[in-house]
Amino acid sequence: MTDERKIPEGRLGRLARLAAVGARTGASLIRGNSAADAAAHKAAEMLGTLRGLAAKAGQMASYVDGMVPEAQREAYEAAMGKLRNAAPTSSPAAIRARVEEELGGPIDRLFAEWDELSFASASIGQVHRARLFDGREVAVKVQHPGIEKAVESDLENADVLGGMVAVLGPKRLDPKAVLAELRARFTEELDYELEARRQRAFSAMHEGDGAIRIPEVIADRSSKRVLTSELVRGKTLEEACEADEVIRAQYAETLWRFVFKGNLVGGMFNADPHPGNYLFQDDGSIIFLDFGCVQPIEGERLTLARGLHRAAISRDERAFGDIAAKILLTEGGTYERMAVAYSRRCFEPVFSSPYRITRAYAASLVEGIKEMKNEVLFKKDGNFVQLPPGMLFMNRLQFGFYSVLARLDVTIDYAAVEEAFLKQAGLL
Repeated sequence: MTDERKIPEGRLGRLARLAAVGARTGASLIRGNSAADAAAHKAAEMLGTLRGLAAKAGQMASYVDGMVPEAQREAYEAAMGKLRNAAPTSSPAAIRARVEEELGGPIDRLFAEWDELSFASASIGQVHRARLFDGREVAVKVQHPGIEKAVESDLENADVLGGMVAVLGPKRLDPKAVLAELRARFTEELDYELEARRQRAFSAMHEGDGAIRIPEVIADRSSKRVLTSELVRGKTLEEACEADEVIRAQYAETLWRFVFKGNLVGGMFNADPHPGNYLFQDDGSIIFLDFGCVQPIEGERLTLARGLHRAAISRDERAFGDIAAKILLTEGGTYERMAVAYSRRCFEPVFSSPYRITRAYAASLVEGIKEMKNEVLFKKDGNFVQLPPGMLFMNRLQFGFYSVLARLDVTIDYAAVEEAFLKQAGLL
């Protein structure tokens, strides 16, 4: 049974719904566990209906440790988890019309078989099974009709929040720069032609690595709003966590290599690490999906990033601190001390390799950001400087990716994993 809903597109209507979610969630946290379950399910329902950036926030709450207080965590994880792979869908008629408009022909001439019911739905689009005339099974990702306007409305609402940040934060905080970066990355997710190019680039970079698999793009059945790839199958993160420790260790090593080889060798930071983008295989390999939110790492930034990881691998604390300060463009004071210390904390799995990433550790990274805000932002002192361009989404990686690894619950020599691919690329 499908859950079809039209996306609310207007700015004010979406803002009102988001405000209602916030008010209900806040009240449930005050009242305690008895109200948390009902509030969580209502919040998930509303965020799913909104889709767009609102649903992304709900997806993060479903797996990022530390985003919800511990007492209410179970209720919110269970409710929000439904948004990862089963967000509300658009109607079959609306999806069919969009595919035919984008690909320039009727469905029955584009595909030998077409499943009207989607098998996955998320914040930007939904996915349908189909079969090509040569017999290949494919997954066809189609943007929700109305999603462009919904995302634009969410970004306009973010502008309103940006004005509040400017009042509350230090004078040097530039909310317009933050919102510009958000706008750039999230509007890119609406361009499936760009995503297809990135999907091919990641596939080429990991060619020959049997543990990393990326679906082939079917170019003549893809467009700006439709992306067709080979159909793949695998286990969810929850199912992967039930595997034996040897296989879970292979999963963790593969995830680390995929993320940081992409960053340090390819100069491509895939900034959407939520669990629905990983399909785990019985042999320890992983199929990686969704390349819509990718942050380029280029020039001096890439050189410094490589130096930062080399310092961590060699356990050179002084070099690490110096490079971290250069990356963050800090100017001394409380902010530099806290920001460098926070960066060091994020690299603990490499410095202290072999290391077991735990949910407590992942949650501590969220708390670390809160502590910096309380100490520096809201006191309007401490030599605060704006995050350099390209850094905003790094926290999304630390929060989300580490929370995924924590659920696998294994001890891994992450330094050795990095050392291997850096040497292979001639970077160590």
